[in-house]
Amino acid sequence: MNTFKGFGNGISAYGKALDLIFSNGLWWYFLFPVALNVIIFVGGIYGIGALTETVEHWLVEIVSLDGATFWGAVYLKSIMGGFVWVFFKFVFFILFATVGGYLIIMIMSPVFALLSEKTEEILTGNKYPFNGDQLMRDVVRGVLVALRNMFIELGFMIVFFIVGFIPVIGQFAAVLLFVISSYFYGFAFIDYTNERRRISISQSVAFIKKNRGMAIGNGFVFALAMLVPFCGTTIAGFVAIVSVVAATISTHKIVDLSDNPYAKHQNKIGQ
Repeated sequence: MNTFKGFGNGISAYGKALDLIFSNGLWWYFLFPVALNVIIFVGGIYGIGALTETVEHWLVEIVSLDGATFWGAVYLKSIMGGFVWVFFKFVFFILFATVGGYLIIMIMSPVFALLSEKTEEILTGNKYPFNGDQLMRDVVRGVLVALRNMFIELGFMIVFFIVGFIPVIGQFAAVLLFVISSYFYGFAFIDYTNERRRISISQSVAFIKKNRGMAIGNGFVFALAMLVPFCGTTIAGFVAIVSVVAATISTHKIVDLSDNPYAKHQNKIGQ
């Protein structure tokens, strides 16, 4: 498929995805990002608090402030604690800004696998009886794909960071990195459909390379959400729900998912 045509396919599927979600009662899947954001928020606060306390205690012992009685010792300990807290908050923010999208994909992989199945059922009539073993395989594959894409993207980030110091060329590094992020995010969302088609990860890589425009278009909206200051990860969790549905719709547009021998086999088993 032509890259620009594929990009249009990936973007236009979002409008259809929203219509499919709300017209078929799938809106409750948005409750999962709510739960995820609560876990991240609460876990982040308690995690940073516990880590700050541990490091602060360690630093106080190193500089022998634990039993210090000189004037200003209390203030010095408070300043040190504040500095450590700010440092870990900064690290937490950078971590999620860098790999937060992939953490969302990995954590919500079971939800995405089920949602993609449900979307295909609505589009084609294919029914997949619940299979715990198969769901686990889908989840493991989703996590492996997300890890693969994350490490490849981190490699590109290092390269583009170096290229960023080159005049003129460096100005395009951020744009190229955004396009690459969009591609890999779209890859992860599309692969849930490819897994049900019973093609290997290497075959999925070849399929998505051939339809890279569609992958970039699908991941573009999710990558854009990740760029929103301070609340990007929060918004991206909700966008990801739509992205998975849009990815299934886009793939169905270029591949006849209704002619899925695995789905037919599963339907016979369920009867």
